[in-house]
Amino acid sequence: MNLYPAIDMLGGKAVRLTKGDFDAKKVYDEDPLSAASGWVQAGARMLHVVDLDGARDGAPANIAHLRRIASELGVPVQFGGGLRSMTAVESVLEAGVERVILGTAAFTDPDLLERALAEWPGRVLVSVDVRGGRVATEGWTETIDGGIEDVIARLAERGANELVYTNVDRDGMLEGPDLKEARRVAAAVSGSFVYSGGIGALADLEGLAGLNATTLTGVIVGKALYERRFTVAQAQAALGA
Repeated sequence: MNLYPAIDMLGGKAVRLTKGDFDAKKVYDEDPLSAASGWVQAGARMLHVVDLDGARDGAPANIAHLRRIASELGVPVQFGGGLRSMTAVESVLEAGVERVILGTAAFTDPDLLERALAEWPGRVLVSVDVRGGRVATEGWTETIDGGIEDVIARLAERGANELVYTNVDRDGMLEGPDLKEARRVAAAVSGSFVYSGGIGALADLEGLAGLNATTLTGVIVGKALYERRFTVAQAQAALGA
């Protein structure tokens, strides 16, 4: 599985939230490029970048920082946050990202999702963010109807088979992933997904790798790396990357 160090941008800085709470943030670097560069220098082969301002406000707000990360570091970047129009998606692809992640728009604008999947095959993922057992949207402030497996099935019917799955309740808590939940998601996904939420130790990565789920292709890690719980090299070894 692939390791995706996370760079979450808020107010032009690299931060981490706790349980998706914008009022519970910690700044780890004044410059997102500096944070991203550190992970690449440590051996990261790809990056996960999120525009938290965009996720909350509905339009990307940190394109300049994204462009620097995507153009200067030489590794594939996947990006999400505020992508709610074809113009927004096109702008970040032109900035140099490898894959884009649709969140709220994937559920509120079916036409946008279908058009994006058709226009950029293999480069569009959908973010399934779960809070309290429900899929959350609008910067994790709203939830939508349906169980997790039902939502994943409906996305597949629309052609969205590549997902990023986040347990928001565990995000930033460093208390480990829900392996039973991850196993259920792995069984429900018809294509592939990247897992995020709660990673705090190498044993957590080993547990996810131990699921031997062919649909689980990567893990996003943020706070545990920033807090030096383990190194990029150790994480990649734990995942068999």
